[in-house]
Amino acid sequence: MLADLPLEEPERRLTESPPPAAGARGGHVWERSFLPWDLYFVVVWVGTVLFALAAETPGPGVRVIAACLFCLPVPWYVWVGRPLLITQSTASGTRPAVRYLVGLVLLFLPPAALVGETRLATFGLVPQCFMLLRVRGALTAVALINTLPVAAWALIWRPDDHDLYYNSVFAVVTLAFSAVVGSWIIRVIEQSTERADLVAELDASRGEVARLSAERGALAERERLSREIHDTLAQGFTSVLMLVQAVETEFEDDPEQARRHLALMAGTARENLAEARALVADNAPAGLDGGSLPDALRRLAARHTEQTGAPAAVGITGDVRALPAAVEVVALRSCQEALANARRHAGPAVPVTLDLHYAEDTLRLAVRDTGRGFDPAGPPGTGYGLPGLRARAAEMGGTAAVDSAPGRGTAVTVTLPLAAARRSTP
Repeated sequence: MLADLPLEEPERRLTESPPPAAGARGGHVWERSFLPWDLYFVVVWVGTVLFALAAETPGPGVRVIAACLFCLPVPWYVWVGRPLLITQSTASGTRPAVRYLVGLVLLFLPPAALVGETRLATFGLVPQCFMLLRVRGALTAVALINTLPVAAWALIWRPDDHDLYYNSVFAVVTLAFSAVVGSWIIRVIEQSTERADLVAELDASRGEVARLSAERGALAERERLSREIHDTLAQGFTSVLMLVQAVETEFEDDPEQARRHLALMAGTARENLAEARALVADNAPAGLDGGSLPDALRRLAARHTEQTGAPAAVGITGDVRALPAAVEVVALRSCQEALANARRHAGPAVPVTLDLHYAEDTLRLAVRDTGRGFDPAGPPGTGYGLPGLRARAAEMGGTAAVDSAPGRGTAVTVTLPLAAARRSTP
């Protein structure tokens, strides 16, 4: 009453959300239909007319006149009052509402002064006062509705003390009842309106949270895709470029080596294509498809040796077993990143060792080279590799440590807890 690699597809799915169901939250009960109020006013009006016609005093002529006069408020209510009552949240305390109630009281006063029984209609007038006016104005209007008819009736008919006392007490009781019940209803309505405002704010907050969650999900998905592209396609393309440069220098002097490098280029391109298809389909990395993690690491080491000519030794310790896919993916990507950094920064033909240790509660991967090394405390580079490697490990609750020094090589150690991975795996 009151107031062709469709990488953007995962992001698009995250930002879309179903629209809220229509009518999920209805308005106030009294706003859904005005018919109960119409029926109530009709009953009060008919009851008042019948009560007035059946009164003992005054005479029949006066009672008929009073009943006829009491019919005048009906069109006033239908044409003026009812539209205001339907929109009482916007009409509350406005001049049209005040004019309507003043007119209603003036139309009610003559029949009420002629026949005291017509004061039964106060039960239909009082609710309208509280529906259209603020509490103070409504209490004033209710006081006038209950006292003016009695005063006018007493001036016209000069009743004896007993009748005057009876009607006065009746007016006081109805006034007290109207004031208490009306004020209580107004407080209930105000509280309901406040709660409705809170619910609206809550709905708006939920919508904002959903929007922010969708944006956060889109950012997380974009970051995940960036890491996947960096660790797979970008590294593969880098290898292809390095092989192209090698072929350019070998094409005339060493055709056999050039052909070998061309074969490596073709193999790298096929692997990139497989990784791209797995990325789009959201499948396991191509290196883990149908194989174990140690086998995938051995293949990475063999490819590293083919591309650089440097030996790459693989050591597997502990109880080798199948682990949650998320753990194996992080280990594989970390190894790819560490080997890519060794190819780019360690120097030519630098030996590399890969150690994979299966513990009871953790999986540890260590990739070491004896190359140039660098100062970890120096200014951070602009690359995405090491930050992405640390981010992957952190998402699994693990750690990624880089130990290096100029001229002493580099060691990348990734430790992943298995308990958290098991809980997150459906």
